[in-house]
Amino acid sequence: MADIARLLSQHGVSVTIATTPLNAARIRPMLHLSTTVPEPHNIQLVELHVPLLESGLPEGCESMELVPSRNLIRNFLEAFSKLQKPLEQLIEKMKPAPTCLLVDKHLHWTQDVSRKFQIPRILFDGTCCFYLLSIHNLLKSKSCYESVPDSQPIMVPGLPHKIELTRSQLPLDLNPESQDFSDIHQKIRASEEGAYGMVVNSFQDLELDYVKEYKKVKDGKVWCIGPVSLSYRGEQDLAKRGNKATVDENFCMKWLDSWPPRSVVYVCLGTLNRLALVQFKELALSLEACNRPFIWVMREDDSGEGNKWLSEEGFGERTKGRGFIINNGWAPQVLILSHPAIGVFLTHCGWNSTLEAICAGVPMVTWPMFGDQFLNQKLIVQILGAGEPLGNEVFVPIGKQDKFGAMIKGEKILEAIDKVMGEGTQKEEKKERSRKLAKLAKQSMEAGGSSYENMKMLVEDIAKLAFGNPQ
Repeated sequence: MADIARLLSQHGVSVTIATTPLNAARIRPMLHLSTTVPEPHNIQLVELHVPLLESGLPEGCESMELVPSRNLIRNFLEAFSKLQKPLEQLIEKMKPAPTCLLVDKHLHWTQDVSRKFQIPRILFDGTCCFYLLSIHNLLKSKSCYESVPDSQPIMVPGLPHKIELTRSQLPLDLNPESQDFSDIHQKIRASEEGAYGMVVNSFQDLELDYVKEYKKVKDGKVWCIGPVSLSYRGEQDLAKRGNKATVDENFCMKWLDSWPPRSVVYVCLGTLNRLALVQFKELALSLEACNRPFIWVMREDDSGEGNKWLSEEGFGERTKGRGFIINNGWAPQVLILSHPAIGVFLTHCGWNSTLEAICAGVPMVTWPMFGDQFLNQKLIVQILGAGEPLGNEVFVPIGKQDKFGAMIKGEKILEAIDKVMGEGTQKEEKKERSRKLAKLAKQSMEAGGSSYENMKMLVEDIAKLAFGNPQ
């Protein structure tokens, strides 16, 4: 969202970002880059305070990765719904009045704010058109999956490609493991109906058929304006993107400089995923056995059992020199992926990570766990030909990882890494396909590119709504 604000400002729009203190602290450095992009003087950052303690949450719990347990996710969402009144008070004071609300889709209560002030509301979902169209079509054809056994393949209806999932791989409340949040998802879907349109962090050359089809669903009001991470230039800018890194960026880059091109395995399974201890061990031992240099952004649960096991087993000593572990912290991921030493990205297939790998031209080994990740894997592997699947077949909800144990054995991880990083015609095809996608991504964001033009059209569309069509 901060990236989108920067892009809007570069198109001459005045932007106010309303967020919480913790998120404001993360965003602020991204708005004041001093290298190659002019500072966006027309962006204002406003902090809204969330009543966390009265919602049963610890102080500072202002983003999903900081929610201590699954049973507090509902508290977290309810706490954020209490931002409605402060947001309305902010809008009442703004001079001139805002002409558009660009909001996170999951903040369903913003539809009431939009109606109160008669301001068009545009949604941002953080996924791609392939995913959004798939969900839309599945919801229209519930009979294709509702009475089907969990392991039986389901054809996603109405897509340009043949895409199959099992019921146990379906996202959101379509999945049997996520029924405890079905009422919240229904509110989010209901709030979509009154929105003016949708902004998507993707680009047309990546998923053209799906952009076209999803535009039909939304009466043309879909703007693909990404990859928004490409609005950054140079190492200094990239290092400031996102949360403050828990590793020295210069040290990380020097370590990568010491390895040949395309030789390093980068492992990051996202900010929300946690592995059961037995699965954690399988991953660790496979990285040791692969005999390749690796960067592992390691996350474990609050028990600390993973770190304890690594220490007792002497993992760090045995992989010393070729293993770089970022322990339970934030990695400068775009900076890492952009380094020529990275040869493969072992990823959970979250959309941000997927798009960042595509922009860097890095092929992926895919390990989806929940949410949009299984559908993103289908796009990466089947449609784009830019990845190798690990073969995970089961949805692992946040906070339930111990129930599932070790679904992916170390040998499978080794085999998948070798399929991408080794020699051979098929492996070279994946690498070449990844390089071509990276080139197309960059072109889309340049002046005259599809995403650049879509951003212009979005700004023009909102201006016409607000001020009419000047003669």
